Amino acid sequence: MKTDASQHIQDISKKLNVLIAISIRILLENKDFITDKKHKKGSGILVHYLADMGLDSKDIAEILGAPLSSVRTLMTPKRRK
Repeated sequence: MKTDASQHIQDISKKLNVLIAISIRILLENKDFITDKKHKKGSGILVHYLADMGLDSKDIAEILGAPLSSVRTLMTPKRRK
């Protein structure tokens, strides 16, 4: 059985790994975040990426500095094409 401390450490580790991955992609000018050239770059692509990495909407909102309601709207299945 995991202790609360070990669960907390795993959560922090997961978030740091995602942030490192994003930083590396940006530094290498990887275009994986741009899937639809009709839309301008914005938080939506990053919201979907972070959600796919297993982060919840509250964490995503904190990381991106976006309103929680906006992140939740972008994460709704109808908006995820």
